Amino acid sequence: MIKFVSFDLDGTLIKSTYADLVWLEGLPEIYAHEKGINLEETKQFLRREYDEVGNNREEWYDIEYWFNHFNLRSSWRVLLEKYRYAIETFPEVQGVLKRLCKKFYLMIISNAKREFIEVELEETKLRKYFTFIFSSTSDFHKIKKVVDFYSMICNKIGVDPHEIIHIGDHKEFDYNLPRILGIQSFYLNREKTRDGEFIVYDLKEFEDRINKI
Repeated sequence: MIKFVSFDLDGTLIKSTYADLVWLEGLPEIYAHEKGINLEETKQFLRREYDEVGNNREEWYDIEYWFNHFNLRSSWRVLLEKYRYAIETFPEVQGVLKRLCKKFYLMIISNAKREFIEVELEETKLRKYFTFIFSSTSDFHKIKKVVDFYSMICNKIGVDPHEIIHIGDHKEFDYNLPRILGIQSFYLNREKTRDGEFIVYDLKEFEDRINKI
């Protein structure tokens, strides 16, 4: 019997605009200003630096790490606030969460650092729908690439993996790995580039599917 419905955050509930502005515009602007380097050259340099670390490592998600890595004097907290205006949920999110929270316990499982999560949930007013909110990097110092991480979540909240349904927009982190543990997972493919039994194109379709389980 399903008790918990678990969601990824960025790309699943919240559009990537905010994160993209922070990482691809705001941080390069700060770096270029402090180092006296051309902005376009800085953007290319930072992308190479991000790629060298890669999203399989905890540091990739850590804004404070990058400020320290680049020896920047500016405040990363100010940067997170600067683009708050760009935080936006996908159109169907509020309605889906409002309905599902009446039937299931809801939780967020995200690779994003808790500092990002807090700003996003405050701005969108989504927090009220969720019983648990987990940052894999802040709370467990891991990312969702390891099956053990999902085991830790189950132990933390005291449920069996078969009592959870998870959905997210990363095929490996949000779909393949939870299934190894026995969590029923769905891959959210908003671009509609793939199809399959456990692939959905938006959260309304996901809601319809789990209501039939």
